[in-house]
Amino acid sequence: MKRAIFPGSFDPLTLGHYDIIKRGIPLFDEVIVAIGVNSTKKYMFTLEERKKFIENAFKDEPKVKVTTYKGLTVDYCKEINANFILRGLRNPADFEFEKAIAHTNRELSKIETVFLLTAARTSFISSSIVRDVIRNNGDYTVLVPESVRVKK
Repeated sequence: MKRAIFPGSFDPLTLGHYDIIKRGIPLFDEVIVAIGVNSTKKYMFTLEERKKFIENAFKDEPKVKVTTYKGLTVDYCKEINANFILRGLRNPADFEFEKAIAHTNRELSKIETVFLLTAARTSFISSSIVRDVIRNNGDYTVLVPESVRVKK
């Protein structure tokens, strides 16, 4: 079974994340959207809210599972027998950052990272931009899937 993990904090899930997950579905037998838990990070949305956003967005897609984890992504990959890490790339800065992580992960565990370029229409969207729009009472609904359109 080709199982991929798509790790992130998803605070919140954006249309960019949604696009990468949708495009990853035909490539793998299972895509596990894994919400990393970092106790030192301050989130806008609770872990339960973030998990529910993703579950609702993919409720009709049996190949997508949503989980949470702590610690190194490669350790979680071993735990759940994931063969690949799925990542989206928006720009050259993302590539340089993600390339270093992918090399480290491969050195630690031999896991392969699969990169998908974001769609042009979502390449500018990041969770931090969405949070800023929400904090400033802007129309964030054009940046997130319908499942996230519940204002904080």
